[in-house]
Amino acid sequence: MRIPYLDVTLPEWQARLAGVLVFVLILAVVHRILFAVLRKVASRTATKTDDILIARLGRPTFWLMIGVALAASGPGLDLPRYWETIWQRVIGLLTPAMFGWMLLAALTAYRDLSEVRFDITATDNLRARRRRTRISILHRIGVFVLILLTVMMMLMSIPSVRTIGVTLAASAGVAGLAIGAAAQPALKNLIAGIQMAFTEPIRIDDVVIIDNEWGRIEDIRLTYVVVRIWDDRRLVVPVSKFLENSFQNWTRETSALLGSVFWYLDPAADVPRIRAKLEEVVRANPRWDQRFFNLQVTDSKPDGTMELRGLMTAKDASTAFDLRCDVREAIYAFIRAEMPEALPRERIMRAPSAPAPSPLSDPSAHR
Repeated sequence: MRIPYLDVTLPEWQARLAGVLVFVLILAVVHRILFAVLRKVASRTATKTDDILIARLGRPTFWLMIGVALAASGPGLDLPRYWETIWQRVIGLLTPAMFGWMLLAALTAYRDLSEVRFDITATDNLRARRRRTRISILHRIGVFVLILLTVMMMLMSIPSVRTIGVTLAASAGVAGLAIGAAAQPALKNLIAGIQMAFTEPIRIDDVVIIDNEWGRIEDIRLTYVVVRIWDDRRLVVPVSKFLENSFQNWTRETSALLGSVFWYLDPAADVPRIRAKLEEVVRANPRWDQRFFNLQVTDSKPDGTMELRGLMTAKDASTAFDLRCDVREAIYAFIRAEMPEALPRERIMRAPSAPAPSPLSDPSAHR
């Protein structure tokens, strides 16, 4: 075939291949122009939904379109047998890969949209944390399933591999038992991760105490959970531990907490006066959520002191901790400055001395 305006003669299949490449190039240019226009339109909108979709789906749709175009044009190329076989193998591997990439990008875009829609930085974020946790776990499960199915479809496009797969299917039961026995801990945590997505013992940003450590749930994976401890260390915990062992969840239903402060004072301390000062301190503190506060004498200690317990509420665990520290410091400062007699004192009671013996009653005095 002679190419117009060029003094070049190509074989028929090469000329058709050149035409296909030109067609693919035109599709690529059209895709670039289309998404450039979409990005410009999305930048003018107030919502982030369209920006996320365009950012996630741009590259996958480009390569999927190219792959579909090449696969559709294959039969019309009339390639030599050797090159036709290579063409079919390449297209058979690329097309499922591009399609799987497209589905994976759509799944990830849905996760990103949920993160924007359900904001966990709000004060009352229980519903947002619940949805974010479930979507995060199901996203990882979906990614695992999509990758597995994509690899299977790619391998099924190879006749020799497909034949081997049919042969191995007969022994799949024995192989499954062997793999299950060898990977029992991993499968246990994987199943526990799926169960956690629906039972929700923990959620993203939950405040928990586990292994005597206080922290927040930072990330939930299929097999492990990352807990960000208060001093910025990370505690990596297997998922199964949250389903099999007990732990404290301070934000299970609500983030509001009741904090307590203890003082150990002398029994002669004026408790009503301290109670009035506690009310003054708590009401003046902006960290108090105005729900409840109280002061009671809760115990007597063997060292001669009495235990005072102050209760106060706050909107979350971090605020409650700061409020307790403020109140503890303020009450001690008040006692030191105005009620020093309330500080613990050690009392010593002397035993009465024995009376001196009378000379008349002393038998040795008559000798």
